[in-house]
Amino acid sequence: MVHLTFLRIKEGDEHLTSYRTKYGSYEYLVMPFGLTNAPASFQDLVNDSSYYLLDIHVVVYLDDNMIFSKSEEEHVTHLSTVLARLRANSLFYKASQCLFHVSSVEYLGYVVSSEGLKMDQAKFHQILNWPPQRNLKALQSFLGFAIFYHCFIKNYSKKISSLTSFLKKDSYFPLNEEALRQFDQLKEAFTISPILSNFDPSLPTIVETDASDYFLGAVLSQVSDLGTHPIAFDSFKLLPAELNYEIHDKELLGIACALKQWIDFLLSLSSSFEVLTNPSSLQYFMSSKILTRRQARWAEFHFQSLTPLAAWPPFQLHCHVGMTFTQRGGKI
Repeated sequence: MVHLTFLRIKEGDEHLTSYRTKYGSYEYLVMPFGLTNAPASFQDLVNDSSYYLLDIHVVVYLDDNMIFSKSEEEHVTHLSTVLARLRANSLFYKASQCLFHVSSVEYLGYVVSSEGLKMDQAKFHQILNWPPQRNLKALQSFLGFAIFYHCFIKNYSKKISSLTSFLKKDSYFPLNEEALRQFDQLKEAFTISPILSNFDPSLPTIVETDASDYFLGAVLSQVSDLGTHPIAFDSFKLLPAELNYEIHDKELLGIACALKQWIDFLLSLSSSFEVLTNPSSLQYFMSSKILTRRQARWAEFHFQSLTPLAAWPPFQLHCHVGMTFTQRGGKI
């Protein structure tokens, strides 16, 4: 596709890009690299060119477009429509840089296919060959890389707790034995990470949450004829103030965080979904007629957003929203 460096600067604004050299001052006529708003301006252009197709038949990130369809016949139609829209906006692709009619594709660090989402295989070798961090900058680089793929790792926050402790001020390197053990375990976890299935709004959906003294964990799954498949993993490290919560409040916080994280998925469901969690917190929450301010805030913000019954009291919502609360072993 035409790159951002081919975008014409708005007439009259060229002076805003001026720069000095020993030969005098110069102005750009086309968008240069390095301007703060250059990527955003180009993204607006490509979004406008396919605005009514975005996230329906095409995903666009700058000059990377991915067109997807359920059948080959549909794909030909979608491909023609998208290319026609791009051509109408003077945007063109080089055929040598395109892939057509493929069942899987590498896109923005992931491998996307009909089976689901998985890590780019090239990243496995990079992780396996990553040396132990000897300074703060190296640790930040590794954790920055790792968090990009954290949705593949169950209990990710817990698995990096010793490593993140070295991000604090006055930490001394090299890593201690516990941090090195977590470093090796995290690399292994990435190499055996599962394929995350594609989300289907018509399938039964489960949000499983759990809380411990220091961490919250959540799994979004769906049930098909082939069994239960993970859609995404997430985890959260409790803040200092949250460490003082009662266990039932930690469990509720885990549910609230999970619903907030996956709210877009859950709102698209054609039927109710199931929350799988420990029973004690929900029995307390659903039987209590007086909620604390914290509990009321969670109920009003997170749970009411999943139901049109926004005028109902928060403690009644849990019996009527599109959720079925389930303990491990049976329904509540």
